[in-house]
Amino acid sequence: MPGPPPVPVAGDTKLPEHVDVVVIGGGIIGTSTALELSERGHRVALCEKGGIAHEQSSRNWGWVRMTLRDPREIPLMAEAIRVWQRLDARIGRDTGYAQAGIVYLAKTEDQLESCARWARHVEPHQIPCQILDRAEVKARFPEMQAEVAGALSLPMDGRAEPQKAAPAIAEAAREAGAAILTRCAVRGIETSAGAVSGVVTERGRIACEAVVLAGGAWSNLFCGNTGLDLPQLCVINHVLRTVPVEGGPEPALKHPDFSIRKRQDGGYTVATTSRNVCPIVPNSFRYFRQFLPALRMDYRNLQFRLGAEFFRELTAKRRWAMDEVSPFEETRVLDPATTQTMNDDILRRAGEVFPALKDAGVAQRWAGCIDVTPDAIPVISKVETLPGFHIATGFSGHGFGIGPSAGRLMADLVTGARPCVDAHEFRFSRFTDGTRVRPIATI
Repeated sequence: MPGPPPVPVAGDTKLPEHVDVVVIGGGIIGTSTALELSERGHRVALCEKGGIAHEQSSRNWGWVRMTLRDPREIPLMAEAIRVWQRLDARIGRDTGYAQAGIVYLAKTEDQLESCARWARHVEPHQIPCQILDRAEVKARFPEMQAEVAGALSLPMDGRAEPQKAAPAIAEAAREAGAAILTRCAVRGIETSAGAVSGVVTERGRIACEAVVLAGGAWSNLFCGNTGLDLPQLCVINHVLRTVPVEGGPEPALKHPDFSIRKRQDGGYTVATTSRNVCPIVPNSFRYFRQFLPALRMDYRNLQFRLGAEFFRELTAKRRWAMDEVSPFEETRVLDPATTQTMNDDILRRAGEVFPALKDAGVAQRWAGCIDVTPDAIPVISKVETLPGFHIATGFSGHGFGIGPSAGRLMADLVTGARPCVDAHEFRFSRFTDGTRVRPIATI
């Protein structure tokens, strides 16, 4: 895979005949769900069509972020920070987690006032939050060559290494009893008396009482073949990593033109913040009305592209039988093409603001496919119309940091335990029950 190589996880060779729960998807949401369920004594099979964390879970920025979260996600993110703080000790492995803080720079006084308004959302959770004025930002980042009005800083925020985290969690789930099955696509769900009774994989059948779909950008397609409509589209973000450099900022930092995050190896992950590519595909027309509020809010940050993605989706199978090769076997890894000129421009802009990055060598460039929902918050939910089926997807670019608590919440819903946070806002039925589905502006 041309993307950043995650720590390899060897898949189990034996397919279990019967488990309690099948988890579909080997990203950070799926592995975290599998770990939570296994630690509670449930028999789990995690099925991944490719390799563990080969898609967006290894291609993201590596931020563990509360800053400027949608207010509906704040309780779940507060739980995620608590999980991250103990995760390495709990699993006995290194995820690269460090509580180094995240800083959002405000270019104008209006943006700074928006940050101050957002900060009121975290006050009930006793989360330290700082609004920095112009002089305080300059004192904290004396090397920064840019004029800003101020910044929002949350010292409890942090970072982890995407190439390490999901693989480490998967290995811990295996130690807790889960079967980790790579290159094992799930073709579909079997039912009995209207409820889940098993799944059919490319390697055979697994009987189960519950299924969790944590399929990221593939979830819409899987749901469609199951007779469910999950509104979901994708945007593409460009990222690069530098070789180790000295003198760069310690906290992760979002500038209006770029985002940077110090890596465990001393290099930096550098990404676009305002120029995500939005491929125009057949589903763009199908879900246009549902996504229109989000489009109106964020159209300045999107570059629309009509290209190969349109024709791939147009000609792809939308329906298939259990004995047919599924689309998940035909494409093991989503690997969007990266644009070198866009990557070079990101690094140039970052180097203008932080001179330590000006002549930094580029170790790797890649792109990632981010699955989004119309309201930019995830689905973490039972599916009422299909007992035993659960969905954990649509994290809209926020999934890495919130992943461990999303897995905990999903395990609560599957087992009937008291939810770690209120899951009402994340219910699947919000798309059909008359709820006004739209994003909440955070700045």
